[in-house]
Parts: sequence; C-alpha cells; structure tokens
Amino acid sequence: MSVWSRKPVALCIAESRGERGPHLKRTLGFWSLTAFGVGCTIGAGIFSLTGEVAAHQAGPAVSLAFVLASIACFLAGLCYAEFAALVPISGSAYSYAYVTLGELAAWVIGWSLVLEWLFSASLVAISWSGYAQAALHALGVGLPAPLSQAPFTLDPRHHLIPTGAWLDLPAAGVVLGCTALLLAGTRTSAAVNTAIVLTKVVVLIVLVAAAAPYVHPAHWRPFIPANSGSFGEFGWSGVARGTGILFFAYLGFDGVSTLAEDARNPQRTLPWSLFASLIVCAVLYLAVSLTVTGLADYRSLGVPDPLYYALSAAHVPLGPVKVLVSVVAIVGLVSVVLACIVGQVRIFYSMARDGLLPPALGRVSGPHGTPVAATLATGVVAALIAGVVPLAALGELISLGTLLAFAMVCVGVLVLRRIDPAARRPFRTPWVPLVPLLGVASCGVLMLSLPAATWLQLLLWSALGLVIYAAYGRGHSRLRTASAPERRTSP
Repeated sequence: MSVWSRKPVALCIAESRGERGPHLKRTLGFWSLTAFGVGCTIGAGIFSLTGEVAAHQAGPAVSLAFVLASIACFLAGLCYAEFAALVPISGSAYSYAYVTLGELAAWVIGWSLVLEWLFSASLVAISWSGYAQAALHALGVGLPAPLSQAPFTLDPRHHLIPTGAWLDLPAAGVVLGCTALLLAGTRTSAAVNTAIVLTKVVVLIVLVAAAAPYVHPAHWRPFIPANSGSFGEFGWSGVARGTGILFFAYLGFDGVSTLAEDARNPQRTLPWSLFASLIVCAVLYLAVSLTVTGLADYRSLGVPDPLYYALSAAHVPLGPVKVLVSVVAIVGLVSVVLACIVGQVRIFYSMARDGLLPPALGRVSGPHGTPVAATLATGVVAALIAGVVPLAALGELISLGTLLAFAMVCVGVLVLRRIDPAARRPFRTPWVPLVPLLGVASCGVLMLSLPAATWLQLLLWSALGLVIYAAYGRGHSRLRTASAPERRTSP
C-alpha cells in the first residue's frame, strides 16, 4: 500500500449501506437537500461579500462576477453530480478523490475542505454579528465595545491592526447555538433550516421587487470601473478577482454532496438537488446584486451589512423592507452557520471512518444517531475563530480552498472514466472530457486571480495538514491496515 492507493468504489457503497461500521440515518429527501444547498449558499456571499467585492474589486460588475462564478460552478457541478450518484457517501470531494486519485490526494482535498467548511461557519457568524449589532443599534441597544468585534482587523495592505476589543461575542455565540441545535439530530435541524430558507428566499424576492423602482441606473456607470493600477482593483482583473472571492458564495453547492449518506435514494435526489439549488441561488444573486449597486454608490458598500446600508442610503420609503432584510439576515444567516457546521462534521466523520483522523470524530451516538464528538469539536473551534479572526482575513482563503476542491472533482471524473469505465453511473457528466477540462480551467483561472498572500496562507495550511497526515493519518489509515495481513501472507 502506498500513499497513492485508491479506495474501491464497492467499499464506499458498502459503507453507505452500513455494511462496514457506523453509518448515518437516511432521513433527507429532495426538498430538504435543496433547502440545505440554498440555505448554505444564500448567506454571507449575498449579505456581506457582495458589498466587499463591489467596493474593492468589481464595482457594479459584481453582478457579472456572480454570473461568471455560476458558470464555473455549473461546470464543476456536472462532475459533482456524477460522483454524488456513483459514490453516495459523506465526504464530498474528499471521498471522490480517495476513489480516483489516492489517499494522499484525498487527504489534501479533505484538509482543504476543513478550511472551506470550518472557516466558512466562522465567516458567516462574523457577518451575522454585523447585522445583529446593526439591528440592536437601531433599537438603541449596544454591546460593550470589548465584546463587539475581533481583537484585530486588516488594513488595505492586509496588515493586522489591533482594535482594542477582546472578542466578537455575538459571532462566537451564534456558532455555539447552532451546534446545540445540531446535537438534536439531522431531521430536526433540517426542518428548522427549511423553514428559514423559505422565509429568506421570499424576503429577497420582496426586496428586489420593492426596491426596483428606486434603482438609479447612474450608479451602474461605469459598469466596470477603470483599474486603479493594481491587479485585482477594478477593471477586468478586478472582475476576475471578485469572481474568485465570490466563489465562496457557492459553498452550499458542495454542501449538498456532503449529505449523500443522509439522503434517501441519493442516486436520484442528489443530482437534482445540486442543480436546483444552483439555479435558485444564481438567479437570486444576480437580482440582488444589481438592486444593491443600483441603490447606492458601489464605493460605499464595503460594510458588514451592505443590503441594509443600500436601502438606508437610497433615502426612499422602504422602512418595512429594511426591517425585513435585517430580520432575515439575522435569521437567515443562522441557516448558513448550521449548514457549514453540518458540512464540516460530515468531512470529519468520513476522514475519521477511514482512519485518517481520531476515531472519536467518526463515532455515531446519541438517540438521534449523530456524530456528537465531531459536532462538538467543530462548534467549539469555529466559535473561537469567529470570535477572534477578522472577516477580511477569511473570504479569499476559503474561496481558494473551495476552488481547489472543485478542480480536483473535475479531474477525478476524467481519471475514473479511464480506470473504471464500466462502473454503473446513475448520472453521467455530459461531453467528457470537455466539461471536466473546462471546469478545471475555470477554477484554475479564478485561483490565479487571488492574491499571492492568500496562496501563501493556503500553502501553510496544506503544510500543516501534511504534517498531521504523516504523524497520524498515514499510520492509522484503515485502507492501509486492512491490507497489512495480505502483505504478510503474500509469497
């Protein structure tokens, strides 16, 4: 056995059926899975990063950046759908890489997904804190300054600057609250998530319809502001970088596949849920971003709550809509935190079941059959990150990790078509190899558009992961230990 050994598809299917060790209860259908994808996707990307990208990278062309990100995500999504139907187990891109590219590649992707999901829960919680504090301020209530934000922030040159605060208490608190809800079981948390998602989608539609008459097309000119002289600051390079950053906004698309082992009839429901959630989110992103940049000057939108700010800056009689947006941002972002923690828990669960992480993270226990230890570990660490790390330090890094995982899924389709062409594929990616190659190319271009400092952070994160793999994962791999008797008895 080498670090390039692949996990057999038959073994993955046996694990998904509970024939080899612990397994999760299949309680989720098409609507619950779609709501999970929409709930996780319609979050910080639209409630917070829309303003950041408009103000610092793309201007009004933030809507174009959303469209380009949607196209790249759709190409990767066709590849995800094939794997989700073929290998219906938790783990998403990690499990797919294990089947096609081998254990070391699977570890690298799994470690990137830890970056993606764990940090995303924290990022969304920070955005939630901004909206919650804005709503409290409107009611004349304020938190003590030491408990209202992270102890550091970033200047335009990405240098850490102390804020004088101790902790973003609301951000840490909402993560811990969502963790407690998830311990009540997947079915309960899915029901709460579906209710929140329906409310969120309806209110965003109301926002667009009510604000459309007050949009000033002058705010969209120039649609792509001239480049400032630095790559990524407006112009077409700004659109490219903005697209790369906003790829984080499509995180929920990957999240649907992490629930493969929780899904009923996953070969059918997963592909349809993947595409349904993508279409709903792409349309909402485009409509809301056009509305927000049409209500206020794009340069003023670099705030934690750009939707609320744009409605306020427009000086139009949209008071009830502002209240609705504040309430939905506060409640709606909770569903994103929930979904991000669920996604991270499923990644930990899958990696621990394969022996690459401590077995406690792979145990299913309690009356609801949930990975209790993995849920608690994820919640505590995400709460700590949300409380002390500034918002701007997370978005680009998460996007880079997400793009890497998506690109590897596209590569995986090409590899598996070659090494196992006869495998039963309930869903087949069309136009292979064109679609996977376009998916890899689009993800690669977006990755290259992100700052060098973000690449350095990813390399440091990956290096830490390789150290953990060498120190623990490689020696405890179930695939490796299962083959040891065979090696000892072979002639």
